[in-house]
Amino acid sequence: MAEDARAAAATAGATVGFYAALPVARDFDAAVEADSTAPLPDDWVLGLADVVTSTRALEEGRYKAVNTAGAAVISAVSNALGTLAFPFVFTGDGAAFAVAPGDAGKAAEALAATVAWVGAELGLALRAAAVSVGAVRAAGADLRVARVAASENVDYAMFTGGGRDWAEREMKAGRLALPPAPAGARPDLSGLTCRFRPIAAAHGTVLSVIVKPVGDAASPGFVRACSDVLALARTAPRGGHPVPVGGPQHRWPPGGLDIEARLHRGLGRSLTESRLRTAARSAVHTFFLRTGLRAGGVVPADYRRQLVENSDFRKFDDGLMMTIDCPPATADAIAARLAAAEAEGVARHGLHRQGEALVTCIVPAAGRPDHVHFVDGAAGGYAVAAAMLKSKEAEPHPLPSVSAGTRGGRAG
Repeated sequence: MAEDARAAAATAGATVGFYAALPVARDFDAAVEADSTAPLPDDWVLGLADVVTSTRALEEGRYKAVNTAGAAVISAVSNALGTLAFPFVFTGDGAAFAVAPGDAGKAAEALAATVAWVGAELGLALRAAAVSVGAVRAAGADLRVARVAASENVDYAMFTGGGRDWAEREMKAGRLALPPAPAGARPDLSGLTCRFRPIAAAHGTVLSVIVKPVGDAASPGFVRACSDVLALARTAPRGGHPVPVGGPQHRWPPGGLDIEARLHRGLGRSLTESRLRTAARSAVHTFFLRTGLRAGGVVPADYRRQLVENSDFRKFDDGLMMTIDCPPATADAIAARLAAAEAEGVARHGLHRQGEALVTCIVPAAGRPDHVHFVDGAAGGYAVAAAMLKSKEAEPHPLPSVSAGTRGGRAG
């Protein structure tokens, strides 16, 4: 009996340490091409959420509110767990994450509280769900993960195996749902900020792209399509990075003053008071970042450099996602390559061109270099690209051509 208990404890410890033990790939493009993923343990839990009314909100120009709702999911869970060292992905109008069984309860509470907060403060309907990885596999899908470095200080998760997409479909169909939070529940959103104004395209267009496989993401044809798209993106200045050297321009008042005031409004505090406090904090923040003076352990030049390096403008979430700043000719070439992949029957895609990008940030503590920055297009970005992709789901697609299987590899 004691031996069984020791074995169970050892297994639990290995499960909790699973993500920390994964190797961190240093090159995003190579990670997409190689078999760099590991299966998540069956007892882990996948959590996910998205904005139900994102299309209407985007039509109303509420791009920052939609992005804030998605980032709030990650912020709330990370604060509940006391760390950002767990797999998560920001999808523009939502997010997904996976946690060890011992953290599942806290994560679910934080997620449910975020749903309530988004509805009350942002006026958006956020749906959410949680499901065990074992249940995902029982349904015939898989959930694998890898870690890819954005910089020496931050890495992001790559999900593959089809399990993330399966869970999202089940959630949208109403077959997966999270119980509502208790009345008055509020998530801890410390560190979440949306004060930057949109970043204008420096090279012609900000292109948001989503590429999903038809069938297996490990198929050579799909891997080749993703690799070709990434190669085309690399031809843009700075590899298409949409955040300028030195970071976004700092202006006062901040572009997201009202939203940020709602993010950090304490219980019993009026929105007017929170706006005043937020405006004052933003003025101080802007002063130091623009002058370069050090304060509270923060070196403005280091922070601006890390902001650029830590940005997640490329990701893999059961498919390739990226938001890049590129010349129109590069956007045209990417669109043509993806059209060819659709004609081959190996991929479907959605893309959206706009003139600006948005950055939403999670800064755990002043002076720490592991702050994370989520990038999306400023006029709908991933949400519009996803709508384009969804419109193709019911369309018949051709069988893969013989030439589509001429190259090996694995996506993610």
